Amino acid sequence: MKNDSKSNNDMVRRYLRYIKLQRNLTQNTQEAYMLDLQKLFGFLHSCGLEPADAGIEDLRNFAASLHDIGINARSQCRILSGVRSFYRFLYLEGYVSADPSELLESPRIGEHLPEVLSTEEVNMLEQAIDLSKWEGQRNKAIIETLFCCGLRVSELVTLKMSNLFLEERFIRVEGKGRKERLVPISPSAIKELKYWFRDRNMMTIKEGEDDYVFLNRRGAHLTRTMILIMIKRLAAEAGIKKTISPHTLRHSFATALLEGGADLRAIQIMLGHEHIGTTEIYTHIDIHTLREEVLMYHPRRDK
Repeated sequence: MKNDSKSNNDMVRRYLRYIKLQRNLTQNTQEAYMLDLQKLFGFLHSCGLEPADAGIEDLRNFAASLHDIGINARSQCRILSGVRSFYRFLYLEGYVSADPSELLESPRIGEHLPEVLSTEEVNMLEQAIDLSKWEGQRNKAIIETLFCCGLRVSELVTLKMSNLFLEERFIRVEGKGRKERLVPISPSAIKELKYWFRDRNMMTIKEGEDDYVFLNRRGAHLTRTMILIMIKRLAAEAGIKKTISPHTLRHSFATALLEGGADLRAIQIMLGHEHIGTTEIYTHIDIHTLREEVLMYHPRRDK
């Protein structure tokens, strides 16, 4: 079945509406899927094919082309996940009579243990903050909230004043797919937030931004990039050699809970992971730590 560009554009518009309204994907994920479709369409066009004409071998050739141009395995997996989503939609909507992506395999990804910070290293980050600067207390509250609540950076920058229940020691977080969850917040994070609110209350806040917890000096909510730059700068100033990002504090939160004896299911709920398998990466971190301790302290270590 041949399709002209007009019908392809209509198909893509309907697919975008599908992932937005039915699958409830975030704006960032929607944009990533659209960029990945551009890669697929460009490849198929070079082969003289329309999307609805592609078969499994064409999709495998597309996957191979991603490797050939140097896209790493993790990114290949993300792109191919989007391709499978697209063809499932085409099948459900009757654009194709069979889903050619059903047998499309993703490359294997070697186990990657994310960097984590110890409590002492988190303290080092906070000690590197210059509290005499306007943003100092805000940044300390950000570090504490990330580390004590295990938030994604996207959840932090969209955190609302109306979703803070500090007397009850809970915050309401809007996670992936706009799913909400309640997360406990520690007394230390509450203390730093209240110190930040003293500064925040003296600000001129832009219209429509007054419900955001964390603001820049112009009174608008922060972006993920701002948080990334701030944390990398603090790590350098603190002398921390690990490659870290805001997500490192989320990993550190989960690892600290696991090492402290928390149930994996409880950690899954607090992190907002849909599948327990996503949370199980932290059991690998704990096993890695245990191995190091066995090698160091076991009486048979030298035999």
